[in-house]
Amino acid sequence: MSDGTIVTDYDIQKILKALPHRYPLLLVDRVKTIELGERIHAVKAVSMNEEFFQGHFPGAPIMPGVLQIEAMAQAAAILGIETLELSGTGKLVFFMGIENAKFRSPVTPGCLLDMEVEFVQKRSRVYKFKGKASVEGKTTCEVEFTAMIADPPK
Repeated sequence: MSDGTIVTDYDIQKILKALPHRYPLLLVDRVKTIELGERIHAVKAVSMNEEFFQGHFPGAPIMPGVLQIEAMAQAAAILGIETLELSGTGKLVFFMGIENAKFRSPVTPGCLLDMEVEFVQKRSRVYKFKGKASVEGKTTCEVEFTAMIADPPK
């Protein structure tokens, strides 16, 4: 696929093919659109059944900010894997750095977490991304991060 191509028919089966993550750490439920080589819009349906709510925080459940960043990283991984046509190859996307993380508003059970992630810089197998998560248009988290596409560890 070439840069700029827009993909809209991206269901859970394609997510599972692109990512090695599985429950309870799969944090992308749906991809609304991918503009290959540019950006992705993905969604996480936040449910009270999430395991992390048992301890964060009992009586006042809030999705941890680091898991919002992980969800955006998974969306970025899908964007990178699809842009490079590596889906199903077993290639993995590894965090290299997280910068400028800002948490703006809590995410609670019952929310749909919208994630917009875009490429900032592309170099060989190392990529820099910028992401923003929101609920009903209200920003919950912003972050920049760097990742590398590589073979799985042996």
